[in-house]
Amino acid sequence: MLHHKANLNGYLAYHTSQNLDRTNQDTDRDFFMSAKEAKEYGIIDGIIMNPLKALQPLAAMAESEAKVDSGV
Repeated sequence: MLHHKANLNGYLAYHTSQNLDRTNQDTDRDFFMSAKEAKEYGIIDGIIMNPLKALQPLAAMAESEAKVDSGV
């Protein structure tokens, strides 16, 4: 079991760019964080501010962003 925990902590440290000692400490017990803290930690890529926009198909989102960028 400890072998699996060490592997998971290694993956977490690698993908979040955190120190392995920090990930070991943070995963030893329950560790809660806000969305902003999770983004700073590197666990998530972004925070969904508008859930309805997040539900749009990716093509529609890219199209609407292109309109915003072009000033249309």
